[in-house]
Amino acid sequence: DALDIHQSGVSRHLRLLLEAGFVQVRPVGQHRLYSLRPEPFRGLEAWIASYQRLWDARLDRFGEALEKRRSANTKGHRKEKKRDD
Repeated sequence: DALDIHQSGVSRHLRLLLEAGFVQVRPVGQHRLYSLRPEPFRGLEAWIASYQRLWDARLDRFGEALEKRRSANTKGHRKEKKRDD
């Protein structure tokens, strides 16, 4: 109830996480206890890090291009102002 999801939805998500290898399950009496497996998260972290490096480099180049454009616009604005004087 606290997460606003039905038990069937929780079971479906846990099954998907189990199939993907992110959790392991062990029966305890009539219950099934799920726990996280750290290994897949390490792989996920490495995958995300590769994209982070890619996007950091792209955003750095984008920032440099914006700065050059801003600098060129500022210089152009100064030249126009001098002509008006």
